[in-house]
Amino acid sequence: MDPIRLDPWGTAQIDDYSELFDLFGIQPIETVIKDIPHPHRHIRRGVVFGHRDLELVLRAVSDDGPFAVMSGIKPTGDFHLGSKMTAEELIFFQSLSNKAQAFYCMADLEAYADNGIPLERSAKIAVSNLADLLALGLDPKRTYVYKQSEETRVMNLSFIFSRSVTQNMLNAVYGERNISLYLSALVQAGDILLPQTKDFGGPKPVVVPVGADQDPHIRLCRDLARKHQSRYGFLLPSATYHKLARSLSGSLKMSKRDPKSLLTLNDDPEVAKKKIADALTGGRETEEIQRKLGGEPEKCVVYELGLFHFIEDDPHVKRIYEECRSGARLCGECKAEHAEIVANYLKAHQRKNRSFIDQARSLLAG
Repeated sequence: MDPIRLDPWGTAQIDDYSELFDLFGIQPIETVIKDIPHPHRHIRRGVVFGHRDLELVLRAVSDDGPFAVMSGIKPTGDFHLGSKMTAEELIFFQSLSNKAQAFYCMADLEAYADNGIPLERSAKIAVSNLADLLALGLDPKRTYVYKQSEETRVMNLSFIFSRSVTQNMLNAVYGERNISLYLSALVQAGDILLPQTKDFGGPKPVVVPVGADQDPHIRLCRDLARKHQSRYGFLLPSATYHKLARSLSGSLKMSKRDPKSLLTLNDDPEVAKKKIADALTGGRETEEIQRKLGGEPEKCVVYELGLFHFIEDDPHVKRIYEECRSGARLCGECKAEHAEIVANYLKAHQRKNRSFIDQARSLLAG
């Protein structure tokens, strides 16, 4: 069996997330779940499966102390469901305490390095992305939003960090890459540690919600934080890890590189319905066999849409799972139900997005 290699800029296929515990030192979320107030559905349902040092943040919540939650997006296109997962987790941690400060980076430099998107174009995309984030529930009063290309403190940190890394180290973490991607990794370390600089109150616990494929960035940043503790007093950043949202074909994580394989928050609701109609299910070859053997919801992208994204009610998700497994539910009716739920969600979200455009533009203008 080939060893798992996590690629933050490519595709990933992880069949058993528990393997990451031994391979990379990630801790199971079960070790801290009892201390998480009102867990988000991703945590309740095991979509968030692991963490690093989350107890530091939870202790700050319990003690009413300051902490930060940090995330970002490459402004390369519409907000897709993978980005929505991270955004919802950012908003969840911000909601845990009035002492929580959120940091959100528009990673326009990484968008250029990885996707060739000019800064002028990514600046326009960023406005819509931020409006999506506000529509999802971000509190702008306790959020610092910025563009990578305009935040000199991040640039300065990345340059300082560069003295602590070698080509061999970067090859070991990321494999052989274009120099621009190595630079963007150092800039991202600056993003993650920015909340601990003196301009933002100094060292404090920081949690970074990420998909499993982003762990190389977390490991590099924690190593750099350790190396620069004597100068800055950094605490090693914490992280939570969620499972990767699969493409609608079921083959890979959702990617903006293949628009037909993903749903975005800007999709026309009727187009979204058609995408769901064509999505991979866990159904059997015929209705007769499905009635007899039951479906396989673990393989079904349509079931995953409700589990990960669009159905908040846990008993509803459980009922869908049990009806599928028993053969009482067929794929056509399941697709129709999910398509209607998703279409209604998109209509409501897009109305909210439009109402936040001016505020998003103002926040990004500084």
